[in-house]
Amino acid sequence: MLYKNIHIGKYIKEMVDHKNISIERICNFLAKDEEFVEKVYESKSIETDILLRWSKLLEYDFFRLYSSHLILYAPPSAVNKTDAPKSEKAPQFRKNIYTQEIKNFILGRIESGEMTQAEVIKEYSIPKSTLHRWIQKKS
Repeated sequence: MLYKNIHIGKYIKEMVDHKNISIERICNFLAKDEEFVEKVYESKSIETDILLRWSKLLEYDFFRLYSSHLILYAPPSAVNKTDAPKSEKAPQFRKNIYTQEIKNFILGRIESGEMTQAEVIKEYSIPKSTLHRWIQKKS
């Protein structure tokens, strides 16, 4: 799965097909009509409250696709950045939490020859020691 360009409607449609859920059940659960559901399948993005309902219906965390994108493609934050004050109300997240899907994605790119270890380290800002640990565990 590529996390760079996310077309959420396509992923929702794939999961609906995989789980073989009827359109009637979907419409009842979402309290929407078939036309709305078809529009979702064609949409590159949807509102978060609707995505949350789809996640519950399909028992799949679609938000993880976006989290994975941030882990892989967001620029690394500066360690001693003092320009912007930190909000005590906003939650602070660690960028270096990698899901198994992310690890498999990156290791797959290395194994296929699509990228070298050095390219992965540079492109995704993954520490060299972390990448080597993943490779050792996979072996």
